[in-house]
Amino acid sequence: MIKNLAGVTLLVFSAAVVAADFKVLQPLSDKPMRQKDGSYYVPTTPQTARWGSLPNAAAKPVLTVPSGSVVTFDTVSHEGILEDQGKEPVKFFGQHGVKPDQVLKDAQAIAASSLEHDFVKDGPHVITGPVAIEGAKAGDVLLVEMLGLQPRVPYGVISNRHGKGALPGEFPENKGPQAGADAAHPELYANHFTFVPIREMGGKWYGIVKGANGPEARIALRPFNGTMGVAPNTQEKPNSVPPGEYGGNLDVNDLNVGAKLYIPIQVDGALFYAGDPHYAQGDGEVALTAIEGSLRSTYRLTVLKAGDTRLPMKAPMKNPFAETKDYWIPIGLNQDLNEAMKDATRQAIQFLNEKLGMDRATALAYLSAGADFQVTQVVDRVKGVNAMIRKSDFARH
Repeated sequence: MIKNLAGVTLLVFSAAVVAADFKVLQPLSDKPMRQKDGSYYVPTTPQTARWGSLPNAAAKPVLTVPSGSVVTFDTVSHEGILEDQGKEPVKFFGQHGVKPDQVLKDAQAIAASSLEHDFVKDGPHVITGPVAIEGAKAGDVLLVEMLGLQPRVPYGVISNRHGKGALPGEFPENKGPQAGADAAHPELYANHFTFVPIREMGGKWYGIVKGANGPEARIALRPFNGTMGVAPNTQEKPNSVPPGEYGGNLDVNDLNVGAKLYIPIQVDGALFYAGDPHYAQGDGEVALTAIEGSLRSTYRLTVLKAGDTRLPMKAPMKNPFAETKDYWIPIGLNQDLNEAMKDATRQAIQFLNEKLGMDRATALAYLSAGADFQVTQVVDRVKGVNAMIRKSDFARH
């Protein structure tokens, strides 16, 4: 264990703690391409990514695919490449025992690039895309099916930055940023980073969280991309931090392999993108980040028109909607947590009414007795609340 110049504790692990036999997934190509099996691949490069913002209505697609196509994105975590970490991922991760060949080449390329990014004003996220889907029109819905979510490196990072998280002004517990903080002097930001090695135990993978004192916590990996969305209908530069009706930084931790996300399309072509990859996240995400780690993410992207029986409610939809094997998940969004709760409740009533045929008064009664409402995250300006509706409660549907 060491302390940097700003008094921030850094946990240093030996290389043996990081899984030595883990296959690091370096980029397959430096350009978007169609693969031999007919699916598509999109790498994260300075030409295919934005740093801290989302594609808007004027964005040019890096790839155009037919509806129903399978597309793999190599998403890149922002942790290890930001200014308060020195923008040198080999050096940053090296102090935690990570060998240079276990640091992703695309992460290094983004950190070293001239890709526009303002550490103060922009979001931290590296956003890959957008991909246009043929036949997609404003008012349609994009169905995103999670086919594969594979960790690319055997480690992640949980960050707590000054002025952010659920307890800004209380954490990190130090004197705060010092004058002269920049990429050359990252320790002066005085932010706190918990390095999380990934270990295999009993055939399952876990993130290991352990401080200088106390017990070791083992968090089962549940990979998902916190950011998935379509271009908002604006000519302005959308910040990557707040989610919206277009999806974006939803941070819904149920969107693992096998899950589905329905996103209202705002512009022709849809312009789908992904980023902010996680290995695991608790509801609330109170520190600011979850276990952030890069993913190889494979999706099926399908355009649904009005009247399609797969739609969870009538198009055009207001909000994104998620679904897993066991749950239907209406999503509520608002800057005010109370209003986000109301929004989720309204979406849930609409779903039960339009999709399952339950009258609205009974739908509200059911939700009060049978559904759980989860706070997905409170740290991204716009708060998120999900209604968790058990499919087993409606076994005949």
